[in-house]
Amino acid sequence: MTTLAADYEKTDIGTIQIAPEVIEVIAGLATIEVSGVAGMSGGFAGGIAELLGRKNLSKGVKVEVGQREAAVDVSIIIEFGNRIPEVASEIQRNVKHAIESMTGLHVVEVNVHIHDVHFKSTVKQDEEDVTLQRVK
Repeated sequence: MTTLAADYEKTDIGTIQIAPEVIEVIAGLATIEVSGVAGMSGGFAGGIAELLGRKNLSKGVKVEVGQREAAVDVSIIIEFGNRIPEVASEIQRNVKHAIESMTGLHVVEVNVHIHDVHFKSTVKQDEEDVTLQRVK
């Protein structure tokens, strides 16, 4: 899926154009607000940007934007113990509402791709504690 530039909207005093990157950021922020989302999965390029110290707010988001409509794909990492269909459905609702209320574009679809499951760090700490006890 590619990101397409939206056509200009003409008004009485000029034109308005919303960059696709803006819609990606809105969708990314709306996604990470949902309980059960551990993070976004952005692939290789997103990982390099974060290693270089740049926070990529559109990581894991791809959009197609037309003059009046938008289609969104989000790739996430879900927290272990959450019901995937419920979290995905909430992401769809939240992203659709955020984009439509902020931009006026009609969101025709929000596709959610789950790429990984994140286990809470307390589980990892418990495992480390057991290892330390065996070493003593």
